[in-house]
Amino acid sequence: MTSRSLFSLTARRKALAVAIVSLAAALPAVAQSAFPSKPVTLIVPFPAGGATDTQFRALGNAASKLLKQPIVVLNQPGAAGTMAPANMARSAAPDGYTISAVASSLYRLPLIQSVSYDVAKDFTYIAGISEYVFGVAVSAESPYKTAQDLVAAAKAKPGQISVGSISNGSSGHVALLRWGKLAGFQANFVPYKGAADVIQALIGGHVDAVSEAGWGSMAQQGKLRPLAIYADKRNPQFPNVPTLKELGWDVTVRSLVGIAGPKGMDPKVVQTLQDAFRKAMDDADFKKTLELSGQLPVYMDSPAYSRFVAAQYEQEKRTIDELKASGVNLTQ
Repeated sequence: MTSRSLFSLTARRKALAVAIVSLAAALPAVAQSAFPSKPVTLIVPFPAGGATDTQFRALGNAASKLLKQPIVVLNQPGAAGTMAPANMARSAAPDGYTISAVASSLYRLPLIQSVSYDVAKDFTYIAGISEYVFGVAVSAESPYKTAQDLVAAAKAKPGQISVGSISNGSSGHVALLRWGKLAGFQANFVPYKGAADVIQALIGGHVDAVSEAGWGSMAQQGKLRPLAIYADKRNPQFPNVPTLKELGWDVTVRSLVGIAGPKGMDPKVVQTLQDAFRKAMDDADFKKTLELSGQLPVYMDSPAYSRFVAAQYEQEKRTIDELKASGVNLTQ
């Protein structure tokens, strides 16, 4: 072999080596752009069968068709819906394959008790999905026909009228405390793991009333009677149910449920997920779950949802500080 041929062969080998190195360097980007390449786990931090569970199962089913990968719903209730997201933030890889539904209790509970997470630093907020409609309801056989009736009974029997809701620090619990402070009554608060458990307790006669969301379908079936809602205006699904505000008690709840992942997620993965969930919200089955529970669709992309969480944290802080200053015990 001539020296020229040897030089040409060496040059080709070097060129081939450079090409291989370049291809290897490009592989992570190719793999990343292919997200998702396996099933996605969506944690629902409340028990199966409740309003949050049913809507996210419908949403996940619709989104999985768009992502072309299954979305597996995993129920992990506890600590007013904060235990599962906190565990996810601490242990899950920020690759988009483990995400969680999050409710407003996530950024309220740190104001009430010590928690293992930082609302601002430990999560990637992917998308806002819907807004709960909170209110007070009684069973269809209850002697209480109006919110005023329930208040009168609670005043006549201090601490004896039992009112159920999700754990301490939940939206329903804090709203009940605010209402009791304004109206001058003290109820016997009974905590549950999820809204489905609360509603079943009411229908079964284990509590006198509930301060919760997710009672819409049971109200439509005539199994319970909503007395008032914690909102600025009446819900179109229940136009005959007044707001507490119009009854003279300025108690409103803004409780959005959305989806978050661990901190440090790739913006491209976040974009893929938020776009899929946005399109999935047009699915007929998903819309039906919201209609049955009286919830409102409120889509927010990642930047908007992040800003909402930050603003609501400050609002919740003002509310909690006011309750503490007035002597209300938020831990019981």
